[in-house]
Amino acid sequence: MSVFLTITRIQFPDIPLRSRDGHKLRGFFGNLFKEHSPLLHNHFEDGSLRYAYPLVQYKVINKIPYLIGLQKGAHLLIDLFLKVKFLDIDGQKYTILSKNIAHQKIELFESHDIKTYHFLTPWMALNQENFRKYMSFDSHKKVLLLKKILIGNVLSFYKFMDFRISTRLDALVSVKPIITNFKNQKMLAFTGHFAINAILPEYIGLGKSVSRGFGTISSKRK
Repeated sequence: MSVFLTITRIQFPDIPLRSRDGHKLRGFFGNLFKEHSPLLHNHFEDGSLRYAYPLVQYKVINKIPYLIGLQKGAHLLIDLFLKVKFLDIDGQKYTILSKNIAHQKIELFESHDIKTYHFLTPWMALNQENFRKYMSFDSHKKVLLLKKILIGNVLSFYKFMDFRISTRLDALVSVKPIITNFKNQKMLAFTGHFAINAILPEYIGLGKSVSRGFGTISSKRK
């Protein structure tokens, strides 16, 4: 079985931002087009959260701002592409001199081949319950826990892309813990790479807070 995934990537190469500015990009576009679609900010009109994999993601990779759209989000970004004339980050307005867009269809299919992916931005793997477990485990159990979480992240992504697989996923996770800032709080996250028998699109996010740029992956080390 296979499915085709539509993906749009927009980048603003002349506007340097910091990696932690991904959530500010989200805030800017979510506010600018707040009447357009809940996919842009993951909230419905009544203020409730949209509990699903984010179809529009905002991230900063190597100081370059990116917007990633998947499925309906991919078409939405194309509609808005020509309307974006500037970025406003923390009150500083950046005129957009150039922007690049790539729009393509990618086939997701079951694979027995192992492929390596790198985290370009910190992977926020742990919820409160898993954090307590992680902190109480020895190093071997920590690795097993992160492997289980990673496979769950991939399966969750597949589920929201309507892709069902019968192949059992296996992964090798090689990451190290780091402290990152999230909503003005120190959070435990991870950086490194993993190998898995799964096809994953470039620059999608895995784990928590992917709409804000966390957990961005690539098969190429940046």
